[in-house]
Amino acid sequence: MDKNKLNVLLTGASGTIGSEVLAQLADNSDVALTVFDVKTKKAEKIFKPFYSKVRFLYGDITNKADLDNAVKNQDVVIHLAGIIPPLADEKPDLAYKVNVLGMKNLVNALKENAKDAFLMFSSSVAVYGDRLTNPNIRVGDTVSASDYDEYAKNKIECEHIIQDSGIDWTIFRLAAIMKNHKISKLMFHMPLETTMEICTAEDTARAFSNGIWKRNELKNRIFNLGGGKQCTTSFGEFLQKSFDLFGLGKVNFAEHTFAKRNFHCGYFVDGDDLENIVHFRQDDLESYYAKTKKDISPLTKLLASIFRFPIKKYLQSQSEPLKAFKEGNKELIKRYFGETN
Repeated sequence: MDKNKLNVLLTGASGTIGSEVLAQLADNSDVALTVFDVKTKKAEKIFKPFYSKVRFLYGDITNKADLDNAVKNQDVVIHLAGIIPPLADEKPDLAYKVNVLGMKNLVNALKENAKDAFLMFSSSVAVYGDRLTNPNIRVGDTVSASDYDEYAKNKIECEHIIQDSGIDWTIFRLAAIMKNHKISKLMFHMPLETTMEICTAEDTARAFSNGIWKRNELKNRIFNLGGGKQCTTSFGEFLQKSFDLFGLGKVNFAEHTFAKRNFHCGYFVDGDDLENIVHFRQDDLESYYAKTKKDISPLTKLLASIFRFPIKKYLQSQSEPLKAFKEGNKELIKRYFGETN
């Protein structure tokens, strides 16, 4: 630990946002950065360029003893580690163990070893549940996870643990975070009409990186973190633009391929509150699309264009809402469509 610098502990540094925070803070001469993460080949590959600049501790967040060592003498803890969808949906017990029990371990470790540290936590827009018909979201709105959304339930429970901890904290509820957006079966859970606000991974990381210096302004407050009005769209428009960039043509799937309810997202009406404190926004929708386009090789786009029909046929076959409809699964039909007949 360095008494002349701000000592910062970062969990989840191998993730989409965490790797950006790592890159932003590693060269900051006023920060002594420690990374706590599970040792994997992926993590070691991401961390290798930073070995000479950052202190790395490998451990398991479900093991409090590992955290006791990691949090000692830390001034700020940025907690980004967690299990996210679709894995959180597929393995809810694992998600609960890492997300909720891991949070309990971290809070207890802080209370015992670094009670004056400032905890920054990444929550999610998912805590607001289905906002399809009421997309304008504010921090004071009721939190209510959508049915079957174990990840959102985890986040809500984590928020309560933090708020009851007695330590200083801030919670950022993240919008749809985008970096090289991957097309997967999870997209079919989201109604095409959904209003969504994105934020790039770089901007999101910047909110945390800048926030370490704004403890007094952020302390014991919850904020909605999104890209702002310049980053709002509908899911249908966003998906069509993504398909265009990849050369996949129109978003033309069979009826009932996309769910009609029971997801999340929306627009953060009060998102400027965080921007006015930490000044993190540099991207908008167009810059995100430009970055995505740059990362798609001409060969990838050519192949996707040639094979667009079998690709989309395969994607459609992965739709759980469509499968539920075809099989007449009343429970899942109600989940995705609100219909039982």
